Amino acid sequence: MSAIITTRRPNLLRRAALRAGAILSVVAIAACQPSGGNVGAVGPESGQMIDPGQPVKVALLVPGGSGNPNVEVLARSLKNAAQMAVADAQGATIDLSIYDTGGDTAKAVAQANAAADAGAKIIVGPLYAEAANAVGSAMAPRSINVLSFSNNSEIAGGNVFVMGTNFSNVANRLVSYGVRQGKRNIYVVAENDVAGQIGGRAIETAIARNGARLAGRSNHPVSITGVDGVTPQITQAAKSGQVDAIFMTANHAAVLPYLTEKLAAAGVTSQVTQFMGLTRWDEPRSRRGMPQLQNGWFAIPDQNLIQQFNARYQAAYGEAPHDLASLSYDAIAAIASQVRAGNRNALTTSGLTRSSGFAGVGGVFRLRADRTAERGLAVATIRNGQLVILDPAPRGFGGFGF
Repeated sequence: MSAIITTRRPNLLRRAALRAGAILSVVAIAACQPSGGNVGAVGPESGQMIDPGQPVKVALLVPGGSGNPNVEVLARSLKNAAQMAVADAQGATIDLSIYDTGGDTAKAVAQANAAADAGAKIIVGPLYAEAANAVGSAMAPRSINVLSFSNNSEIAGGNVFVMGTNFSNVANRLVSYGVRQGKRNIYVVAENDVAGQIGGRAIETAIARNGARLAGRSNHPVSITGVDGVTPQITQAAKSGQVDAIFMTANHAAVLPYLTEKLAAAGVTSQVTQFMGLTRWDEPRSRRGMPQLQNGWFAIPDQNLIQQFNARYQAAYGEAPHDLASLSYDAIAAIASQVRAGNRNALTTSGLTRSSGFAGVGGVFRLRADRTAERGLAVATIRNGQLVILDPAPRGFGGFGF
């Protein structure tokens, strides 16, 4: 994982990061360095054929047994959500086996092999990008697909699918919405670490894809002096009259509040030049009251659907689910949907990448040929400390944002 490094007032960014909540987030997972042979390749057809009239063996790999209390909460949520999806899979029988990996790559590979030996037809998980890549390499000779919980699109390809909301998905949603609002000249601000550079590339690709113009780019170290040093350059661009929007990766929890505070002090806010962000600006809730974040744009799942899932989970297990629990439910639900339809190729690449997609916890999603997940997201902002939806999440594919 990328570390926060400070050279002046060292506790400021660190305190802000701690206030952001749990140590694991979808974006933090993206910061893991990918490795192995699946990177960048779409690859040929893979996956096991099944008899949809018989129970389908599915293996779930979660980071249980790590000894880290925060990771244990996440592992429990992934297990519980998967079991909810199995119970909801009317018309399809899913034989789910759960394997703890301890968050360790070697153990994840060993558990995946044990699952395959026991007859698993598909692997759901693991969590971390490095482990998912290694499991994919181990499962490739067996022609077993892997629906990982990572959102690092750098590892997607071959038999490895990435279930997490990825930077490309978010960037395309926001840029496409921005273009419709007349925000065509977009300036990119990215951290100079792995995740920031992946995010920056995703934004630039979205700009090109949607016919917008890259108005410039600034990269900065993840430190107070790094942000301080780049602020004048961003400010000058924002006030040049040639920039409609500033799109920030702000992958580290501490960067967003500090960077936008510095820009606001220099006279640059969303009232002057529209701010956009790859990460959620409404969490933790304390951010909603920050003046410098008001009116910035970011993307989120359908909140009504998320709240329904959270209420069901709370009623069933007596606690709130981890934010990533939805990925586990969605993976099992997608499998069950294909099995219920009687598709013998339910677990193959062609079966999993059906264009109509699936109904997920946070809205519609589909698995693309490049093995990434494309999700229907809403465009949101913060006004007067309240979350406001600017453009609702689409209900199907073919509409705005896709």
